[in-house]
Amino acid sequence: MNATRGELEASFTRAMIQMEKEYLGRGPEKANTMIIGDMVIVRLQGILTRAEIKLAESEHGRELIKETRRQLFESAREQMEDMTSTILGCNLVSVHTDVSTKSGERVIVLIVDVDMDERF
Repeated sequence: MNATRGELEASFTRAMIQMEKEYLGRGPEKANTMIIGDMVIVRLQGILTRAEIKLAESEHGRELIKETRRQLFESAREQMEDMTSTILGCNLVSVHTDVSTKSGERVIVLIVDVDMDERF
């Protein structure tokens, strides 16, 4: 039996939360995944630590947070490829992400090699 869109989105959300915990030591306060065509959009809310919130008070601090998190996230590319293949049954083409030091959230857009809408 094939998984529904909601089941796949929930599984992917759980995997992203686990990856955040493994790579950054803590997960988000809230997370959500949406599959739209060949895009997987993940929104992680409440990701900044107390130290990062304090650091975000200055422009230099905000730049440090963004750069550090970008580098950590890029080091997880192989794990994201595995998650995409295992959970969604397709290949990862590209990853786009940004962290808001104002709202404390990260948005991730993964482009995959299939139009997922055709599966549902």
